[in-house]
Amino acid sequence: MLYAILCYNDEAAVGQWSKSHDDKIMADLMAVQKPLIEAGKMGPVARLMPTTAATTLRKTAGEPIVLDGPFAETKEQFLGFYVIDAESLEAVVQVVRDLAEANPGMGSYEIRPVRDFFPGAQVK
Repeated sequence: MLYAILCYNDEAAVGQWSKSHDDKIMADLMAVQKPLIEAGKMGPVARLMPTTAATTLRKTAGEPIVLDGPFAETKEQFLGFYVIDAESLEAVVQVVRDLAEANPGMGSYEIRPVRDFFPGAQVK
C-alpha cells in the first residue's frame, strides 16, 4: 500500500537554520531514505517553498478568488511530503520515527494511505 507522509513544522524556525545545519539535516534524512530507495519503496519526495511563496484559490459561490499565501494562520506549516510503499501502517510509523529522529526540533508527521496514484510525467 502507498502511504503519504505529510511533514509539518514551524517554518520560521526551519528558515533560520544555517546552510551547514540544513545540509546536515538533509544528509541525515537521506540516510533514512536510502534503504527505501534501494528497496524500490520510495516514491516522490518534495520539500516545499515557504508559505510566503504560496498562492491559494478559494472556491466561492461565484468566481473563485485567488489569494496570496496560505489560507490559514497556524503554528506549524506543511513543509513537504514523502510517498512510500509499505507493507503495513506499523512499517510506515517506524519510517516516520526514523525521519523524526533525523530532523531536530518539534513538528509533526501525518500519515495517510493513498487511495489513487497517477504518477504522470517525470518532472525535473
